Amino acid sequence: MPESVQVLTTVEKREEAETIAHSLVEKRLAACVQVVGPIISTYRWKGEIETAEEWQCLVKTRRELYPQVERAIRRLHSYEVPEIIATPIVAGSADYLEWLDENVG
Repeated sequence: MPESVQVLTTVEKREEAETIAHSLVEKRLAACVQVVGPIISTYRWKGEIETAEEWQCLVKTRRELYPQVERAIRRLHSYEVPEIIATPIVAGSADYLEWLDENVG
């Protein structure tokens, strides 16, 4: 079975998160995108400490599709330097991982 990953990105507005989620699933770049929020992020930006309300997108996909997922997110993302990170799914229910694999690509 192909290696699965979860890609995380954060955005400023719920509508932007929903647009990214719908686009990735529609293009079969993700089997599922969960939108979580609002969350509060604290970070350093251009020498200042910032705090912002954001929304997270948790993208379930195959590792081999990561470059396409990143490009698609960048096209829709409003941030100058968006957070886009992938972590491997090291274990999961066989049925779910099979479903994930069948719904991307």
